[in-house]
Amino acid sequence: MEAEKNWKLKLRYGKLQTPFQHFTMMAEGEIVETNADFDIQVGTPAFFRMNVWALDAEQAVDMIITIGRHIGFETTGRVYTYSTEAKEPPNENPRAYDLNFTPFEKD
Repeated sequence: MEAEKNWKLKLRYGKLQTPFQHFTMMAEGEIVETNADFDIQVGTPAFFRMNVWALDAEQAVDMIITIGRHIGFETTGRVYTYSTEAKEPPNENPRAYDLNFTPFEKD
């Protein structure tokens, strides 16, 4: 439990090493398949957001597109990449967490 509390400090001061960088990703697109985990209708335009630990920004972009497809989202617009502070510690492999959709209406 104590190790979980101090992971940010350990990461900041080099006691916890990771080859990964943390990003918050956002992609514009459309829901193309129903997904029981997300209450959003097919055909709805939405922004898909997630946090990722990835080797670099290119891998983070690949992750949001691939994970989006896997859960029924097709990226049709821009993908935004932000280097951000992590809410969860890194693992041994690249990973995503805090997946979220924000629907919007097209003009």
